[in-house]
Amino acid sequence: MSLNLIDLRLFVHISEAPSLTQGARRAHISTAAASARIQQLEARLGKQLFYRSTRGMETTRAGQRLLTHARRVLRQVDHLVEDMSEAEDQSGHLRILANTTAVTELMPAVLSDFLAGRPRLTIDLRERLNHDIVQGVAQGSADMGIVAGPLGTGELERFHFSTDRLVLITPPGHLLADRQCITPTDMIDHYHVGLHDSSSLMQFLQSRFQDIGAVLKLRIQVSSFEAICRLVATGVGIGVIPESAAHRHCQLMALSVVPIDAPWAVRERSVVVRDATALPGGGLALLEALKDYGRRTGAPATASADAGA
Repeated sequence: MSLNLIDLRLFVHISEAPSLTQGARRAHISTAAASARIQQLEARLGKQLFYRSTRGMETTRAGQRLLTHARRVLRQVDHLVEDMSEAEDQSGHLRILANTTAVTELMPAVLSDFLAGRPRLTIDLRERLNHDIVQGVAQGSADMGIVAGPLGTGELERFHFSTDRLVLITPPGHLLADRQCITPTDMIDHYHVGLHDSSSLMQFLQSRFQDIGAVLKLRIQVSSFEAICRLVATGVGIGVIPESAAHRHCQLMALSVVPIDAPWAVRERSVVVRDATALPGGGLALLEALKDYGRRTGAPATASADAGA
């Protein structure tokens, strides 16, 4: 049985589209040629890879297994090409999945210096939920992921590099503003200013309130921590954001910051990868940059392989 990279890339494109026409367009070949190649691939493997319908193409169980392996193979080929060129021009491409705080607060701070010294390196940074990040890295659709809090990462390598915590922000004079510490129950009866529903932080907070049989009362939802702080400062409501963001915005706005007494408020940040030694040069350098960030912020980096929750 022989497989070639062209067929594997086409198979991945169609799986991710998911339609034959869109997959063929991404692979820059005709729909007829794409169909013939997929049929030949199925014949060589002796497996049906797609369910075909008027709605498009959906991978079978065999197709899902091939998709996992194909992504890994193609990423390793991409890494090989990148490594061969990086010694001279620092070029390459990294795909990173991260949660809300990492996308909006952490990565801009780290990447500003990192990318300034690597003008030919490109990065695709996308926001995802923690479990989707782990799954994406494990399946090979991302080179690395930035996650927070306790979660199982299977056989992935995990590097803890910093710690942050979620805090409550209120306008000065608010009923909760002068508290030394508050619990989630204390926040139930107050309107919140929060992020949009698709953000990983909002979904996390809504789940934590559901755990205590409550609903997060949202007055308005916005797209950034800065917007939350501006609205809270004017008395629209209260908000839960990372402590690092709260202290930064407190320098510009009148806000009170109150610690939250809950285990989930402490957020341990980690990088997850399949194999650190197999990362392209840009990936290894970024991993080191994140570890250095942790050292500078007082959280030594450690490595582990999680097998449980």
